Amino acid sequence: MTPADHGRAVPDHGHVLVCRLDNMGDVLLTGPAVRAVAAGAADVTLLCGPVGVAAAALLPGVSSVLAFDAPWVGFAPRPVDGPAVAQLVDQVRRRQVDEALIFTSFHQSPLPLALLLRLAGVPRISAISVDYPGALLDLRHAVDDDIHEVERSMSLARAAGFNLPPGDDGHLAVDLHGRRGGPAGVEAGGAPAGPFDVVVHPGASVPARAWAPAAHAAAVQALAGRGHRVAVTGGPGERDLTALVTGAPRAGVTDLGGATSLAALARVLAAASVVVAGNTGTAHLAAAVGTPVVSLFAPVVPAVRWRPWGVDHVLLGDQSVPCAGCRARECPVPGHPCLSGVGVGDVVAAVDRLAALEVTA
Repeated sequence: MTPADHGRAVPDHGHVLVCRLDNMGDVLLTGPAVRAVAAGAADVTLLCGPVGVAAAALLPGVSSVLAFDAPWVGFAPRPVDGPAVAQLVDQVRRRQVDEALIFTSFHQSPLPLALLLRLAGVPRISAISVDYPGALLDLRHAVDDDIHEVERSMSLARAAGFNLPPGDDGHLAVDLHGRRGGPAGVEAGGAPAGPFDVVVHPGASVPARAWAPAAHAAAVQALAGRGHRVAVTGGPGERDLTALVTGAPRAGVTDLGGATSLAALARVLAAASVVVAGNTGTAHLAAAVGTPVVSLFAPVVPAVRWRPWGVDHVLLGDQSVPCAGCRARECPVPGHPCLSGVGVGDVVAAVDRLAALEVTA
């Protein structure tokens, strides 16, 4: 369970800035560490990138959200913008932050942001860093690379003096009502809200992490043929993909591509028995609402770091291919062997297995 009040009477820390500048899924995976900080802080501001704002607004424990498009983060980072950097420094300074925790993945350096926070006058900064930080960090934490992202961020939080409150199981969690994130219902065109027992999310942030659209389409039809009520989900830029995967109109299959806010998508996932998704933010959002995941996991990054956290899941995809860990955006190997060996029957069997666990739970 995740207590809403964090069980604190007198906070040990003042205004804490927690930072995670990556994608939506990365922000969600930082959620348990954010709750640990909130349990011991008077106020928590979360600094994230523009693509992480909607997820940040759903995290319990966050008082306010600050966005910055960092030029050292993302697949297509923007050029360095002096006025934007100066604006961030000014925004942080005006918030009178007492300390900051910079959360990163193993391949990222916290030091560019640490420098800006120093310029903003933040007196105490903690981060995991393999690089010598000089005067940029007060706490330079070390941790094993091959642990899950949730464990990585919690390790830093504990080192900085923050712990989860009693009764918090350390799983992912979101506020389903999206009180800081805008409308919570299905939004566009009166799209039906369900009920759906299986959600299929065919998109991914990079092509190398995605199962083929035709395979997704065949799986949707097979699941519907077995009597499942299937929703196909995707963002506003994925409407063509969800339409292709949904196929011709038929009973039991609904295209929700571009039809939901992130809070609304969380509600759709929460009502489902199983979610089918790649290694993408939607899989982590499903975990945050407690829904089991069939994870079509391309090992461009290690599953030990990025698999669904805290929920029943089935990991599909060949994790032992020679190119595992390549971190490629486009698969350089003809045929995309790590995922092409996954069959429609494998997905259907995994859905049935997880759905049966839900029934007996």
